[in-house]
Amino acid sequence: MHSSSSPDMVVKNRKLGFLIWQFISSTSIFIIFKFLLLSPLLPPSKTPIIAAIFAFIVFNISQLLFSASFAFLSSPHPVRAASPLQLLLALLRPSSSSATDFRSSAKLSLSFLLFLAAAAVSGFLAIGSVCCAYGVDGLQMIGRVGFRGFAFGFLYGLLYILKQRWILDFPIIQRPPFFSFKMGLPSAITRALRLSGVYYLFSALLLVLLPDQIKSQLTMREFIYEEIVFYMGTFAVLLCWELNHHLHKVLLTKRCVFAPPKGSAAAETNPSELLLATLEESPPASLLQYLAYLDLCMVCQNNVDTWRRAAFFEETGETYKRVVAVCLRPLLQLASKLAESLECCSAGTYKQPNPLQQQQDPQSDLKFCESLNHFQDLDSGRMIDNDRMSSGLYLLQINASRRQTHNALYAWCAQAAASVTAHSRKEDRLGVAQLSGSNAAIISTLLSCLLAVEAFMGKKTNLQPSHHFMGPAGIKWATLSGGRREIKTLKKRGGSQYSKAYAIADVLRTSVYCVVCAFHDEMMTSAKGGSLDKDWVINTKPLFGTHELLAQKLRLFLDFQAT
Repeated sequence: MHSSSSPDMVVKNRKLGFLIWQFISSTSIFIIFKFLLLSPLLPPSKTPIIAAIFAFIVFNISQLLFSASFAFLSSPHPVRAASPLQLLLALLRPSSSSATDFRSSAKLSLSFLLFLAAAAVSGFLAIGSVCCAYGVDGLQMIGRVGFRGFAFGFLYGLLYILKQRWILDFPIIQRPPFFSFKMGLPSAITRALRLSGVYYLFSALLLVLLPDQIKSQLTMREFIYEEIVFYMGTFAVLLCWELNHHLHKVLLTKRCVFAPPKGSAAAETNPSELLLATLEESPPASLLQYLAYLDLCMVCQNNVDTWRRAAFFEETGETYKRVVAVCLRPLLQLASKLAESLECCSAGTYKQPNPLQQQQDPQSDLKFCESLNHFQDLDSGRMIDNDRMSSGLYLLQINASRRQTHNALYAWCAQAAASVTAHSRKEDRLGVAQLSGSNAAIISTLLSCLLAVEAFMGKKTNLQPSHHFMGPAGIKWATLSGGRREIKTLKKRGGSQYSKAYAIADVLRTSVYCVVCAFHDEMMTSAKGGSLDKDWVINTKPLFGTHELLAQKLRLFLDFQAT
């Protein structure tokens, strides 16, 4: 999908297109179930045309309400919601709630409440419009079915929030929207069938709570018909909701090409300006920023838009510096947060041997776990040459390509930086990448992030003297501390945060290997001449580790022994 309009209109157009397509899918399901499957089971109405039109309007209003509510709630960036106690304290002390993180958490909590209310009302309207007939017993049937539909919608919304389905997951393989939607049909139907049975049994228990004036004396045949109609109506509404959720994910996570049309004047002069301007000016953690980083990653990795990647290496070098800056900015923030968190742990909590404090994770761990949520693996290490790939590196690539978490920002940045550096060896004819010092900045940032992530996983680096540095023995790994702290580290290995940290480490390793494989001969020449650290590691102090430690870690990659 090319961005023919301004970047600010990309997300708005996609959300508008989603509302249009969800109307089409919901209308098709309503017609099939209401007029083809449920009409023979419902009692005849005195005004069938007016009743059908009214039911159709109410059903689409309910679907629009539900679709708009979860479209407003969805986000590519997971945020920790504020607890009711925190919201109460913020109301009592407004001055203490001025932090940006707290405002985001409070906004998310309020969005959850609004979504639950919208889901409950949508369930009441949707179930009532599908299942109810407008005869003599219409009001009583609306009361019975509508009450159960209200509880059904509230329960579905609660499960939707607890499962964190509001977080957008970007697919590893980008397919055409129609094909992606078709691939999600079987899973949506299966999920709707499974959930409809559970919700039917739950809502059947609510019939006992209904007041006596709503309960009518039904014959056994009428009761069976009503239960069949309710189950089929529940399945129809669930199928609409599941398809709308899948359609929303497909349309919003599809790659958007931030580039002028090929052959235009803008494409000949500066084809990278639109992409770089979007990355630099878009709000942090917004969907527009994620789409721009996805486009940048694919341009740097793939050989489809080679003309766009060739424009990065223009003669002034300013475009390449901007590309490297936007790639390294999230990684530098990650390394900075990890360094701050680990320093707090080493200076505070980890020095306290109190068993009561060791039963809980430190506050810095919570901050780091929130940072891990920016990550989603994306087929790591595609650029590594087969003739240089050792068996350990191959297994590392396979493991990295199988791990996924919620978001893809760190993976895209690491892979884009590594890929554009690897391509610069053959495509950078003017040498702007090396002259600007970007190669050393990229390698140093990737190594700093890798060391920080490995330190969180329970490893600590001990710098060895140069005459003791022989292969992997140059960096020895040890736990952060002895005794009970080691037990706590082992407990982390079974959790989801440890898996995310392990996946990030895999992507960072394969990104470094991508650069090492491309510049292996040059690096070996620098290593033999004793200038490896001068050519490929920055002279200033890195955000995590030291200059000497990064040089020793790079030597392990050069020997294909960093695992």
